[in-house]
Amino acid sequence: MDNNDRIVVVGSCNTDMVIKSERLPAPGETILGGTFLMNPGGKGANQAVAAARLGGNVSFVAKTGNDLFGKQSVELYKAEGIGTNYIFSDAENPSGVALITVDAKGENCIVVASGANGTLSPENIDTAQPEIESASIVLMQLEIPLETVEYTAEMAFRKGIKVILNPAPAQKLSDKLLQSLHIIIPNSTEAEILSGIKVSDWTTAKAAATAISAKGVDIVVLTLGAQGALIKEGDRFHEVVAEKVKAVDTTAAGDTFCGALCVGISEGLSVLDAVKIACKAAAISVTRMGAQASAPYRQELRIEK
Repeated sequence: MDNNDRIVVVGSCNTDMVIKSERLPAPGETILGGTFLMNPGGKGANQAVAAARLGGNVSFVAKTGNDLFGKQSVELYKAEGIGTNYIFSDAENPSGVALITVDAKGENCIVVASGANGTLSPENIDTAQPEIESASIVLMQLEIPLETVEYTAEMAFRKGIKVILNPAPAQKLSDKLLQSLHIIIPNSTEAEILSGIKVSDWTTAKAAATAISAKGVDIVVLTLGAQGALIKEGDRFHEVVAEKVKAVDTTAAGDTFCGALCVGISEGLSVLDAVKIACKAAAISVTRMGAQASAPYRQELRIEK
C-alpha cells in the first residue's frame, strides 16, 4: 500500500473492564450476578482497530503506561496490522483504564481513568510528525488533551491532510479547531453541546448540523444511534437509515462507525457511500460484546476494494 491511503489515528488506548448485568445499578446499590470481561479499549484504539480490520492502512499515535496493560495493548495492535512506531510510554503514569457496566438491553455506563492518555503532548506529536505528515487522513477523538488535538489538527491542516474528528467525550471546541476539520462526527449529545440545539429527530439533527457547519467545518456526519446518520455536505443533506439489529452491547459502535468512515474516504468513496459502509459496520458491532472485539472484518461487510 502507498501512503496516499494511510490513516493515522491519534488518540487514547485503555483496558476496558466490563461487567454485564441485568440492569445498571442505582447510586449506592450493589448488584450481584454479572459476567466479567477484560478487553482492550479506548476510543482511539477502537477506531484504529476498526479501520485496520476493514482493510485500512493504519498507524496509531498514542501513549501508554510502562505496565502490563500498555505492553499487552501494543502487542494486540501489532497483531491487527497497525503501525505502532509512535506509541509512547509514560514512566510516571499508568495506562488508561475504563470501568464499564452493560445492561440486558445493551446500554452502558462508563468511568475512565485516563492515566498516560492525559500526557500525550504536542512534543510527542512533533516526534510523530513524519508519520502524521505521510497520511491522507488524521482521525482524532477527545480522550487525549485538547491542546494536543488542536496542535495535531493544525499540523495536518497546513499540509492539506484531511482531519476527521469524533468530538467524544463531548466538550466545547474552538472555531479555529472546527475550521481545520474536513469532517466532524458527533453523536446527538455532542452535536447539542456544539450547536446548542437538542437533537431528537432528523429535523433537529439538520438544524444542529447546519449550526455546526456554520462554524467552518466542511462536512458534518451526525450519528443518531439506531436511527442511522445524517450527513450535511455543503448545502446538501443525506439521511442514511441504519439496519435494524438486536443490540447486545453498544460499546464502541460509534468508534467502529468512525474507523469505517475513514476507510471509505481513504479509498476515494463519496461521503455518502462511506457513511453507508460505516452504518453497516456499526450495526454489526452492536450485536457483539466488547469494544475492539466487536469490530467487524472487511469480508463481513462484503465491500469490494
